Amino acid sequence: MIREIEMNGATYQFNFGMGFLREMNSRAVREVGSVTGSAAKKGVGFALAVAYLIDGDVDTLADVLYTANAGQKPRLTRADVDEYLEDDGTDIDKLFEDVLDFLRQSNATAKDTKKTLEAAEQEKKKAEK
Repeated sequence: MIREIEMNGATYQFNFGMGFLREMNSRAVREVGSVTGSAAKKGVGFALAVAYLIDGDVDTLADVLYTANAGQKPRLTRADVDEYLEDDGTDIDKLFEDVLDFLRQSNATAKDTKKTLEAAEQEKKKAEK
């Protein structure tokens, strides 16, 4: 799923598809059981990134944007993303909402995003009790 965001006076494309999902998942792995008895590994980097986005982690937002722009033209640099996020004119709260919406809508990321959002909501309710 290609989405566009105007940053620093230019329009950039972001792809929240399978390549993005695989790259994000490769950044954190955990051991899981397997039917053969040996440990298997599962990428969980994407779920962690969604959780950090929910918490408002700006560093994760920058990483998600940079990763989703991979292979697109024009290509953002990390400095471009940082400049955009540091700009006083950037509505960062709206940007978090937009990115989470993109993740909810992409076939590749929708299910994992929904599960993580639901888990975060359950944790919030527990904390409020």
